Amino acid sequence: MVPGVHLRKNGSRRGTVRIVPALVAAATLAAVLALTGCGAGLPHAGEEASADVDAAAPGSCGATVLGALGHVATRVYGEGLDSERTASAAHMIEGSATLRSAVEAGDAAKARAAAQALIATGHLTNLRIVRGGKVLVELGGPALAPLRGMLLGVNKRPIADYVTSVWAAAGIVAETNGIAEASTVIRSARTAGDTRTVAGTFPLPASRLPAQGTLTKDGVAYQFTSYPARAYPDGAPLRVYLLRTIESLKPLCGASEEDTVVNTISRIAHLIYDGEAGRRTGEQIRRVQGNGALLRAVARRDPKATRGAIEALLHQHIVRLRVSAGGRLLADVGGPYVLAPVTAPLRMGGRAIGSFTLSIQDDEGYKRLANRLAGVDVLMYMGAKLVKSTVGFSPGPVPASGALTLHGRSYRAYTFRAEAFPSSPLRITVLIPLPYS
Repeated sequence: MVPGVHLRKNGSRRGTVRIVPALVAAATLAAVLALTGCGAGLPHAGEEASADVDAAAPGSCGATVLGALGHVATRVYGEGLDSERTASAAHMIEGSATLRSAVEAGDAAKARAAAQALIATGHLTNLRIVRGGKVLVELGGPALAPLRGMLLGVNKRPIADYVTSVWAAAGIVAETNGIAEASTVIRSARTAGDTRTVAGTFPLPASRLPAQGTLTKDGVAYQFTSYPARAYPDGAPLRVYLLRTIESLKPLCGASEEDTVVNTISRIAHLIYDGEAGRRTGEQIRRVQGNGALLRAVARRDPKATRGAIEALLHQHIVRLRVSAGGRLLADVGGPYVLAPVTAPLRMGGRAIGSFTLSIQDDEGYKRLANRLAGVDVLMYMGAKLVKSTVGFSPGPVPASGALTLHGRSYRAYTFRAEAFPSSPLRITVLIPLPYS
């Protein structure tokens, strides 16, 4: 059976490279990050890769930071194996009447069109439909984390198998780079000598690398960790490398190993919030600014038509949208607890006709995301009121920073200021469990 997860219903120039085996990760992360290496390879035909082996340095700052970052990176990959994203992809594929009828009829053109419509929603990146042992549909580029399922006909009998993914290779590289402020590289591991770079920030040296270590490329020193992954659609082995320049690790170093872990994870918790007003928000801003129905409604100062246009834009990565024109609010549609608002103008015919504020994430979404990806608990306050919590709504006094014990578990607290929609202060306290794992 081809490896994969089965779904259930409900280029830079070549420079000098010096490779050193990994510094031992923090003991609290060893169980998560004890990953096997890729073995030996050849950078050039008939020439062995040169390597300098140094003694391991347990508990070093760099090893501790990379250990924590690697832990988060594996959680990011895990979002492509079992998460709300994968459940949504399976639900959409298996629930598409258009796709089902086309597959039952063996109509490849209609099946392909239906599959393209599913991918266009952004809930999946790849889709292969296999009917009677033959590929009926194949859409999408390089991807990871293949997910397998079955299409049922109207009589609830199997009519085809499918393979899908929610992680395009470029997507997981961008996501991991953003959340870890790192360089991510995906490498083939099909055979012992396969060192091909599949996707990533830059090509790795053409030699076998250990699972963790340091390397110097083009005069820049990096420290790295890695984890094993699977390629779409056949489940072939990959290894995903996460690299940070050694210089960039220094600001995260603390007085102790615990302080270093706390500095690293609190930084990630903040970056997850910042990401909600970053690149993905820019895509939605452009989508709103180019929506003809909304522009026409705003130009007419028509509240009802504006609301209708907003409702059509919501739920495809926008959770709330507020539109104003001529000094008055035309419509405000979306959830009550929304964060990281971004404001932009609306233009028609080269002139400003109004403005809007949108958000792509609500309080609940951030709480879940930080909990799943960074492994932290989250408390969110508006003034003195606790509005979201992963530890219940009676935690008692929680310090803005420092150590605390809650429900018998030890934590370190980190607090930062955020913004609630449309412009209210929001306080987020993340609780980093200790030991961190």
